[in-house]
Amino acid sequence: MQTPLAGNQSWRRVAIMAVALPLVISLAVMAYAWPAARIAPRDLPVGIVGTSTASQGAVQGLAHSEPGGFDFRLYPDEASARSGIRERDVYGAFVVTPGSLTVLESTAASPTVAQLLGKAGQQLAAHASKAAADRAASAAHGTSARSKRGKAGAEKPARIRVGTVDVVQTSADDPRGVVFSSALLPLTICSIMIALVLAMSLRLRPVSRLMALIVMSGAAALGVYVVAQGFLGALPHDHLATWASLALTVFAISATTAGAVALVGSAGLGLSAVLMVFVGNPFSGSTSAPELLPKAVDDIGQWLPPGAGASLVRGTAYFNGNDSAGHIAVLTLWSVLGLAAVLFGHRASPVAKGPVANEGATADTEGTEGSANDVATPHVPSAEESSHSPARIDVHAHAHARHAAGA
Repeated sequence: MQTPLAGNQSWRRVAIMAVALPLVISLAVMAYAWPAARIAPRDLPVGIVGTSTASQGAVQGLAHSEPGGFDFRLYPDEASARSGIRERDVYGAFVVTPGSLTVLESTAASPTVAQLLGKAGQQLAAHASKAAADRAASAAHGTSARSKRGKAGAEKPARIRVGTVDVVQTSADDPRGVVFSSALLPLTICSIMIALVLAMSLRLRPVSRLMALIVMSGAAALGVYVVAQGFLGALPHDHLATWASLALTVFAISATTAGAVALVGSAGLGLSAVLMVFVGNPFSGSTSAPELLPKAVDDIGQWLPPGAGASLVRGTAYFNGNDSAGHIAVLTLWSVLGLAAVLFGHRASPVAKGPVANEGATADTEGTEGSANDVATPHVPSAEESSHSPARIDVHAHAHARHAAGA
């Protein structure tokens, strides 16, 4: 029968869950929805070709339309601007001449940024055309009273032509980069599941657990690559380097999770899930670009394994590994910290606490005297011990007393 105290505790737990679970769900939705709702260029690196008056006008126009949105890099010619895009120094560039404007973009770097630069190019061309028309009209108005050629001067100048060149294209099988961005969330979840499986396999020694992490991370990365590239064609270049990038990403996440479990027990699994899934994924910028997210979100996301891993895989799959050193360093740092926690941590998951105790008892009692089984076996007194025990002596004393009384 349930006591009133136990019933009160049950209702208290239900009340706590009724408040805590909606709060957690709300925070999770906020973590994903808020960065997506604040997408805008913030110090987005773009190139400007040349230092002519037209180029300077383009810089002024972009700075006026998006204050603080662009970080301009000057290039002497179009070839150097294309090289800057391939090396991931800039997301794109504007080549401005008196009669035309060419937008150099890269859908492989970010389809969202490529679309943004295309719209910016159209706005620049419209603004430049309007400014040229205003200047021509002013000049014509000043000369029309003195020359019959004023009508010719009043002719509207030709509209600036706008062209777009995709320097580094995304895969033809994944033109919008949907497959690439969609693979990140399950990759993170599966990495945490690897750590969970190893945390439940507590018969493994720390070194064996480390080897298992390496093998399982490589195998999981191979499976992801087979699906993403073999079936869907979303990772078209540098196959070995791309697989290694996936493996390092999986390893960094799973090693960090396993280390957290080794240090603080099952609570480490929840902490890692929150950090990697509900912070790392939405803050990674994989669906848009890190520079389109709020500044603090960008900084946090690129210092977490999901963000660094997404940037690294994009670099190896499309840009020959350019600008990958920083991302490799972040993933390596998380991996080393996780491995150190796995090797030196001693906390066990409560899910498998029983097997640990049984395993330890078995290991301690094998081949030794005075084992736990021997201690637990009840002692049966011998016949000699029983004859001299206080209980037997007391029984005999009472028997002699009754015999004397009867006599």
